[in-house]
Amino acid sequence: MHYQQLGNTDLKVSRLCLGCMTFGEPDRGNHAWTLPEESSRPIIQHALERGINFFDTANSYSAGSSEEIVGRALRDFARRDEVVVATKVYHQVGDLPQGLSRAQILRSIDDSLTRLGMDYVDLLQIHRWDYTTPLEETLEALHDVVKAGKARYIGASSMHAWQFAKAIYTQDKHNWTRFVTMQDQYNLIQREEEREMLPLCYSEGIAVLPWSPLARGRLTRPWGETTARLISDEFGKSLYQSSEENDAQIAERLAYIAHDTGASRAQVALAWLLSKPGVTAPIIGTSRQEQLDDLLNAVDLTLSPEQIAELETPYQPHHVVGFS
Repeated sequence: MHYQQLGNTDLKVSRLCLGCMTFGEPDRGNHAWTLPEESSRPIIQHALERGINFFDTANSYSAGSSEEIVGRALRDFARRDEVVVATKVYHQVGDLPQGLSRAQILRSIDDSLTRLGMDYVDLLQIHRWDYTTPLEETLEALHDVVKAGKARYIGASSMHAWQFAKAIYTQDKHNWTRFVTMQDQYNLIQREEEREMLPLCYSEGIAVLPWSPLARGRLTRPWGETTARLISDEFGKSLYQSSEENDAQIAERLAYIAHDTGASRAQVALAWLLSKPGVTAPIIGTSRQEQLDDLLNAVDLTLSPEQIAELETPYQPHHVVGFS
């Protein structure tokens, strides 16, 4: 495994982050395809053994059971100072309503720490932009969470570049804790973040943590091949259904490069992301150990400039999606 500094922080993280949406009790929340605890624990343990030290979950994943499963596994398999744990706040969980008011943030972090069984998280991220709460209220509450020692750093996810720039400006203006990461949708078939968000993050020294780096599995198998999760994943359909013709062309180039390099499609798609300036750790999801091993091999794959150009040439502008 390779490691890199997380933006301007003192944290050193693995080049791939294990996304923990896959881990959760199937009868809790909205994802019947998640893995229960007995199936999740071996994968988390294997990830640690293979060098992953960065784990990303959220308060809302499987109604909080993802945090519970991940927290117990990390306590059993690693020392706290050996891992970097990220979680999120915004979506509704139980009787905690959706939003980023001061009350919601302060309660959410306490609930997350209880579920994780930890005294602090390394990274607390706002899951979405809150259009109903004053920005200053949200940012001051996040600052207070850090000052209370409940989160070491804060990050953001899935918003317009102008919103992120406004938030950073407001933090600097008030001398509040600054965002150090941006978790956004970025992959071979959704590259709109290259226009404004990625240059902003690179300029400000903010680490980029792409979610859906494999387009929710679409870049891992022959185009059009389906799985049970793809069929039931309504959110995934909303992300990619309007660009399927162009996406299929890109997937064809991906298959060609994978064959040419002797690597899997997933490895090539991840290696392409890892070649991008500012990208620190794509967030990968997995439900099987052999699948995880395949993804981890991407960190040792280097694509040539010609191969990168071959992958990128067919791309056409896409609708910006994934902010809600």
